[in-house]
Parts: sequence; C-alpha cells; structure tokens
Amino acid sequence: MSHDTTPLPDPAPAAAPPLVIAGHGTRDEAGAAVCLCLVDRVRTLLPGVRVEAGFVELTPPTIDEALSGVLADSPNAVVVPLMIGTGGHVREDIPEAIESGRRGRADATVVYTRHLGSPAPLVAAARQRIDAACAGWDPAEVAVVFVGRGCSVTDANADHVRLGRVLQDVGGYGRVLPAFIQVADPTVRESLDLAHLTGARRIVVMPHYLFPGRLATWVQAAATEWAAAHPDAQVRVADVLGDCPELAEVVVARYREGALHARTDLGSPAYLSGLLLRGRKVVAAGGGCVNRRRVPRLLAAGADVTVVAPRLHPALAELAAAGSIEWVARDVVESDLDDAWYVLAATDDPAVNARVAAAAEERHTFCVRADKASSGSAWTPATGELAGATIAVLSEHDPRRSAALRDRLVELAEADRG
Repeated sequence: MSHDTTPLPDPAPAAAPPLVIAGHGTRDEAGAAVCLCLVDRVRTLLPGVRVEAGFVELTPPTIDEALSGVLADSPNAVVVPLMIGTGGHVREDIPEAIESGRRGRADATVVYTRHLGSPAPLVAAARQRIDAACAGWDPAEVAVVFVGRGCSVTDANADHVRLGRVLQDVGGYGRVLPAFIQVADPTVRESLDLAHLTGARRIVVMPHYLFPGRLATWVQAAATEWAAAHPDAQVRVADVLGDCPELAEVVVARYREGALHARTDLGSPAYLSGLLLRGRKVVAAGGGCVNRRRVPRLLAAGADVTVVAPRLHPALAELAAAGSIEWVARDVVESDLDDAWYVLAATDDPAVNARVAAAAEERHTFCVRADKASSGSAWTPATGELAGATIAVLSEHDPRRSAALRDRLVELAEADRG
C-alpha cells in the first residue's frame, strides 16, 4: 500500500481583526488633521492590522460607512470609541452606527470596546500639558481649572471631577477646580471666580479634550475674557491632549482587549496547552488569596515557586516556613522575573500588576494577570481532576461559566466510569 507523503500546507493564521476608531468629528480642519495623525500613529503600533477612522458627525466617513467597508473584507472588527467620557455618543450614537454598519452582515462579529476613560497614560498626558503651562511657576501656588465637555450623563461628569482630584494629588497643584464648557456646572468663568476668591493669582486652564476644535476655542475665549477683567491674576491656557504617544497607547490597549473577543472560530480566544513546569522557575507577585489558591497547584506540578510580596497569607507563610517556596519579602521589581518561565501578577495594586505583565511581555514570559485577565498573556482555566486526568475549561472571560462547565464535565466523566 502506498502512502501520500506530500506534506499538508500549514493553515493560514487567523487574521487580526480590523480596527475602526470611532471619533466625534469636527468642523475645525486643524482638529480633523490632528485626529488623522493619531490614526496614523496607531497604525504604526499595529502592523498587520487594518485601521480605519469613522466619525459621528461633521467629518467623513461616518462610523457605519467605515465599519461596512472593513466588514466587506473581514468577518469581524473591533470598534474603539475615541471618547474620554461615557456620554451620549458612547452610549447611543456609536452603537446605533455599529448596527447600521453591520446591516446585511448578521454573521459578522463586531466588538465594541469601552471608552478611553482616564488610565495612567492619559493622566500622565494631561499632567504634562498642565506642567508645560506652569513653566516657571511653583505648582503648589497654581490653581488649575480643569475643563471637561459636560453632558447630561451624570457618570461622565462625575468621572471628570474624579480625574481632577487625581491630578491634584499626583501633580502637587495648589488646587484643581473642575469646570465644564456646556450643559453642566460649574462653568469656566465660575471656576475661575472661585480660584480667584480663594487667593489664586496664577491659574492654568486645562481644556481636557482630545483635539483642537470648537470646544477648545470656547475655553480659550472664556479664559481670555475673564483674564481681561482680572488684571491682578495671570492666566495661562494649556494645550489639549492631541496626537501623542499616550493617547495612541490607550487606543491600542482598547483594541487588544476587543481583539480577544473578535475571533469567531473558537469557543475561547485562548490556546489551551499543558505547561510542564517541573524544576522551572515560576514567579508569583502578591501574597494574598489569589496566590494562596494557585501556588499549591504550581507546587504540585513541580514548579520552583518564588513569591514576591511584603506580606504573606498564612497558608503561603506556612509553605515558606517549610521551604516549599522561596519568599522575597518586598515589593516586586522587574528583575524578579529574570529567567522565569511563568508569572502570576496577583498583587492588590492594578498599577503594579500592569508593570509585572509588561515586564513579562518584554521577556517573552507568559503572565496571568489576576485583576485584568485581558491584559495578561495567559489565563488560568477552571480545572477538575479525575483518575489521572485533568479537565480544563476556558470561556469568554466568564469564570463562573467555566467552573459550571468544568463541574458538568467531571460529573459526566464520573458517571461514564460508573
């Protein structure tokens, strides 16, 4: 009998889903140009990914047109709202545009991500703009009037006020007073009046917008008019965020979160594999309940586990006292990950977990991030043991469903054995 030994071609890798960046749109040509520069910056950060822009209004193309165009060539797409806050555009207009763009493509998967919000990179970018305007002034003597758009959605206005408080704490400014350019109070003038009443004579007005446009122009006009009526005060207006690496970084992060959900050929976007960790270094950052559950399983697999944390859960402390694990009694640093095969980022500080995950990524080491699974490079499945076999289940970011499926599979396997 003859056998055909011609090797089969490797299957084509799944294409990365296209990205549609959903912006507001503007009549300001300069603002539109800066926005498109940001889109180009994102393209350079996502080689191999088709990146298109669509807009709610004023600037072509519309979001539904951009989405329809990418779905003509792809079974899925990710839409990232280029919006700082969760206002009406995020909650209503963009979802409606997505439905319109999917018309006739009921089989298409379109993942709509969360808005930009105020992650650390955007906080840093806002602070940079304020500090540049403060040049030559002592920040402790500066009052910052922090201007948002203002809308009818209370959560969006509250998020802006909260971010102002964050900026006051991290920037060391004398005070940060929130203001809004429309719909919500206080107005720019009202916050400038309050700053003046409290004794501030050096004031920075920060228009917390993504790009130049009508809103930023209104803020500049309001600040100029107020300053003319108060010659005893110095008022400077900071730049908007604009096309910057920090903004592009957040857009890319939102895309990557969405891309995990945009694959339609698998039940879970993760690739299941069994890790043989016997005799290999594993680093567990954090000494709390998460690592209390996971470290014993790693030890059972024969891993050499190092736990890095200032304090340990009593169960982990017992393992350290028995010499089963190595305990480094301090906060984790990047060099702790050197030569590690696998990493758990499970501290109670999201910023620390993010740094651990980034350091693991640089080292090509798989990392489970306990507080934000989509930002790690590995996930922990729900597992069950049965007669020398391990049953593992991963679902779409739903640990309860994973556990329920695991339990059902174990029940079925046990019934089959009986």
